[in-house]
Amino acid sequence: MLERLTDKFNSLVRDLSGKSSITEKNIEDAVEEIKIALLEADVNLRVVRRFVNRTIEEAKGEAVLKSVNPGQQFIKIIHDKIVSFLGDSKQDLELKGPDTLSVVLFLGLQGAGKTTATVKLAKRLKTDKNRKVLIIAGDLVRPAAVEQLKTLAFSVGIDVYSENGSTVKKVVTNGLKFAKKELYNTVIIDTSGRQQIDSSMMRELSEIKKISNPDESLFVADAMTGQSAVEIAKTFNEEIGITGIILSKFDSDARGGAALSLKTITKRPIKFVGTGEKIDDLEPFYPDRIASRILGMGDIVSLVEKAKESATAEEAASLQKKIEKATFTLEDYLDQFKRIKKMGSLKSVMQMLPGMSNVDIEGQIDEKEMKKEEAIILSMTKSERNNHKILGPSRKKRIAKGSGTNVFEVNKLLKKFEKTRNMMKKMAKNKKMQNQMMSQFGGY
Repeated sequence: MLERLTDKFNSLVRDLSGKSSITEKNIEDAVEEIKIALLEADVNLRVVRRFVNRTIEEAKGEAVLKSVNPGQQFIKIIHDKIVSFLGDSKQDLELKGPDTLSVVLFLGLQGAGKTTATVKLAKRLKTDKNRKVLIIAGDLVRPAAVEQLKTLAFSVGIDVYSENGSTVKKVVTNGLKFAKKELYNTVIIDTSGRQQIDSSMMRELSEIKKISNPDESLFVADAMTGQSAVEIAKTFNEEIGITGIILSKFDSDARGGAALSLKTITKRPIKFVGTGEKIDDLEPFYPDRIASRILGMGDIVSLVEKAKESATAEEAASLQKKIEKATFTLEDYLDQFKRIKKMGSLKSVMQMLPGMSNVDIEGQIDEKEMKKEEAIILSMTKSERNNHKILGPSRKKRIAKGSGTNVFEVNKLLKKFEKTRNMMKKMAKNKKMQNQMMSQFGGY
C-alpha cells in the first residue's frame, strides 16, 4: 500500500544520507519534496502542515546543522516524525483478565471488511491469547450477513450467537447473557453498517454500546477509501466514541494516506492492519516498523517474527543439520514451499528487507514457476521425494503427466534442486560467506 510513498522517500534518503554537510536550503528543499509526496499519497492536509512545520523546526536546530553526520541526523528526524504521526508505539487491546468477560464492539460502514475483521480478531485472540471467544451476530441489515459470519467463524472454530426474527438490542442483550452463562471470557459484537453515515445507524450503535458497555470500540477503516476513511472515523469517534482502529486492505495498492492521517485526526491508535484475505492475515500495527518501511529501511523484526511462526527452533535446527550433511531432500524442499506460503507472498516478504522495497520481484522470482515445481514434487511418491536418485525415465514420465508438465521440466527441477543443495551445503560450512550475507542485511 505504501509503495508510491516509499519510492519518494527512498530517493530522498539516498540524496541526504551521504551528505557531509547540510544547509537550511537543503532542509527546505527536502521538506518541500516530503510535502508533495505526502499530498500525493492522499495524506490529510492538516496532517501534512503539522508534519512539515514540526520537521522544519527541529531540522533547523543545532542537532542537525552541527552534527557529525547531518544527513543521517535529518533522516532520523523524518523517521521519528512519521512514527509520531502513526502513533508512537504499538497499542494492545485493553481487555480484562481471563476470568472476567471482556467485550469488543466493531463499528464501520458497509464494505469496509468489518465482518471479516471480526473473525480475524476472534481467531487471533483464541490462538495467541488462549481466550474463549463468542461472536454476536449483530448485523441484521445486510442480506446474508449472519450466514457469512457463521461460515467464516465456524471454519476456524469460533462460536457465533445469533437469533432469527429478532431486534439488534435483543440479540446483543441475550448474546451477552449466553456468554456469561457459558463462561466465555471474550465477546466480539459485529454490527450493521450502511453505505454512508445516517442518523438511524448512529442511534442503533449508540444503543448497542450502552447495552454492551464495551472494553474496546474498534472502527474498521478501509485503506482504499483514503481521506474519506479518515473523515468517517472522525465522525464515528465524535458521535459514538472509538478506542482504536483496524485498517483493512492494508495490502492494497492504495496511496497510503489514511494510515498516516488516522491517528492524528482521531487521536485514536491504529491497533491492527488487515494484510490479506486469509483469516490469519491480521497483524498488530507497529508505527516504528511501518515508518522504517516507508523510508525503505525494511522491517527485519516483522520478517523474523513471520519466520518464527512458520517454523519452530527445533525444526530450524533439524533443517540446518540436513543442509550441512547434504541429506536435504525434495520432501524438505516441499516443506520450505509451504513455510514460505505461510509467511505471505514473496513480494510482501521482500519488502521487509532493507533496500528491497523497489526490487522487481516478479522479474527476479517467478511465483508461477514455483507453483509448477511444487506440483511436480507433489506428483512424486514419498519414497521418490526422499531419494530423488531412484527417478528413472518411466517414473519421470509418470510425474510429468501427474503434474501437467513434461519430462524436460522435471529434469530441470532436479538439476536446480541438486545445485541448490550443493550451494546450501557450501554455505553451511563457510562461516565467512554467511557473515557476508548477513552484513548485506545489517549494513544498510
